[in-house]
Amino acid sequence: MYDVQKGYELARELYGSYGVDVDRAIAVCDAVPVSMHCWQGDDVGGFEQADGALTGGIQATGNYPGKAKTPEQLRADIDFANRFIPGVKKINLHASYLESDSFVDRSEIAPEHFEKWADWAVERGYGLDFNPTFFSHPKSENGTLSNADEAIREFWIEHDRRCRRIGSYFAERTGKECVINHWTPDGSKEVPADTIAPRLRLKDSYDRIFAEPAPGVVDALESKVFGIGLESYTAGSHEFCLCYSMSRSDVIPTLDTGHFHPTEMVSAKLSALLAFKQKLLLHVSRPVRWDSDHVVAFDDETRAIMSELVRLNALDRVYIATDYFDASINRIAAWVIGMRNTRKALLEALLEPAETIQTMERSGDSTSRLAWTQEFRAKPFGLVWDYYCAKNNCGVGLEWLDEVKKYESEVTLKR
Repeated sequence: MYDVQKGYELARELYGSYGVDVDRAIAVCDAVPVSMHCWQGDDVGGFEQADGALTGGIQATGNYPGKAKTPEQLRADIDFANRFIPGVKKINLHASYLESDSFVDRSEIAPEHFEKWADWAVERGYGLDFNPTFFSHPKSENGTLSNADEAIREFWIEHDRRCRRIGSYFAERTGKECVINHWTPDGSKEVPADTIAPRLRLKDSYDRIFAEPAPGVVDALESKVFGIGLESYTAGSHEFCLCYSMSRSDVIPTLDTGHFHPTEMVSAKLSALLAFKQKLLLHVSRPVRWDSDHVVAFDDETRAIMSELVRLNALDRVYIATDYFDASINRIAAWVIGMRNTRKALLEALLEPAETIQTMERSGDSTSRLAWTQEFRAKPFGLVWDYYCAKNNCGVGLEWLDEVKKYESEVTLKR
């Protein structure tokens, strides 16, 4: 391994010559919470049913050995992964990750079914975020909050109400806001003859859900283009979710990088939404083919998203969470790679002299603006990243990989 400290000092001197405070960039990057999704560790299976079969238009592809089979294993895997992930973290749970000695249906979940998660999070200083689980259930086959059967719709309304109560419990226990992301897979393989009725029912369901106060909870609404088996129509489309969140001051939009048409870039949407909403929720993923939920890469779009957040001075206005599930590779490595890439893109964005470039733009100097933005794509950002990881004892370069493989041979492959 090269001299990380020496490399950092050289990079700091170079960036400093352009007016960039590298130490400040590291401090800001380190303090921004990134919410780590629990479902990478077990392929979105949860702990309600033995088979963990997925429905609702989503799939986890691959059959890599060693996935977590119990809450204890999942928490241990998260703990191990977090050894190699720098920065402030939250943990994002789905309702299907409850713990109970006997079956508890979705409309009956309560804070006590997540007490062990809360105890664990408090001990480690994590915040907790939450998601109602509107899929993989017998009553979700023909829709949930938009279902024409009022009894089934009421079942799911009660589920979401209880999720918000659990969110308040998490906020009280951890002392940190609980962001609840509301997403339903409701849709149709063919275009319905009546496309507005399901949306009016969905709107009414959300109105009834959000009528109940939930202290400490931030409610976010997530849209989707389509799901497998639901290709032609989604009740909770982008237009529906955006209009609904715009109609309510207490609900924010969720932008998932995989939930748009392939030519749409979430990075291009941020300033438009932030012109009207005080806060947003961002789900970072990688849609190789639409919503394929590949591990987050250090790619152009991830970097563009973080660059926009920094240039917009919006790091305190956008909640950042990861959302992917790859069952074809080591699941712990997938967490580490994706979470590190998310924060890596953030640190790179913070090392751009955004204020200087914006000053050039305001003065009409478009030539300098282009020259400076392009110049910084070749600066030695990796030296700063390595120092940041070393400072947090998270492993420089690929040092973490041998540790993950050792954990695999000693722990996960013996499950």
